[in-house]
Amino acid sequence: MKSNCQRNLNVALSLVVGGAMTVSIAHAAAPTEIVIEGERVFPESLTSTADGTVIIGSIGARTIYRAEHGSSRATAWILPDTDGLHNILGVLADDTSNTLWVCSSTLPQKNGPPPLPAALHAFNLRTGAPKAHYLFPTDGSLCNDISVAGDGTVYATDSTNMEVVRLQRGAKFMEVWAGNGDFGPKDGVVDGITVLGNRVLVNALAESKLYSVPIQANGNAGTVVEVKLNRPIDRPDGMRRFGKNSVLVVEGGHGGRLSLVKLNGDTGTATTLKEGYPDWPVAVTTVGTVAYVLEGQFTAFFNNSDTAELKPFRATAVTVGKP
Repeated sequence: MKSNCQRNLNVALSLVVGGAMTVSIAHAAAPTEIVIEGERVFPESLTSTADGTVIIGSIGARTIYRAEHGSSRATAWILPDTDGLHNILGVLADDTSNTLWVCSSTLPQKNGPPPLPAALHAFNLRTGAPKAHYLFPTDGSLCNDISVAGDGTVYATDSTNMEVVRLQRGAKFMEVWAGNGDFGPKDGVVDGITVLGNRVLVNALAESKLYSVPIQANGNAGTVVEVKLNRPIDRPDGMRRFGKNSVLVVEGGHGGRLSLVKLNGDTGTATTLKEGYPDWPVAVTTVGTVAYVLEGQFTAFFNNSDTAELKPFRATAVTVGKP
């Protein structure tokens, strides 16, 4: 078994992820890139609303940024420490409930103090005003990515504890929904998550695997099954639904790539849509027929480098068509 330090490092290096459901936007041309204002932003996740607004969460600046539909610049929207926010990982827009769901965690540090409790925050999707926040149920947790089911249940990955937790609609507390070793070794790093029909898909970054968890009629988790793919998804991170039977996923391996995974039961076919994301791809979201891939430039962040030459932080567009 690897040391806790190595495990924590793997968790920190994963950070994903996160994104939004497919939306259909017919007006205004999508920009080829969205640049995030500010320095040392180190963005980790992005999502999009039904009207095409793109929202981006930042680990480095602990800020949530927003770009109105058609805009090529994302500006600060929800500021650091709002409602107790820490490092911001996954963000997810839920138009149905007018909620922006946000993962807030403190990153594990070698020989550092224990991290503060991770929490799932809810903000008004239109105004950015805080609505509520919910602590994760397991000690030492790291809230990484988020997805919402049709019944309003919110699912999130806990990368440190290799669990999926849920917040049922109207509930006041989160609960562990799946885990207990079902997602591989403790340092496997569960990361991206997407609800696809009556199951939850979860990827493990360090193990480069994809898992399927059935949602049973009573809402409990069914037996976790590894999805067998035609090729490995290499260090998968952010992952979002694309139609009824497919997901878009960014991969950190192979120089960074965006792939489409089509599911057929517990098997799937991964197809590369674009390669060449050298600056650490972390998340994907869609606006109409365009997908935006976010790169985090985390090498400098994890090396605590104040002298590294950073590029403008941005999300770049890829035409993916309709699901």
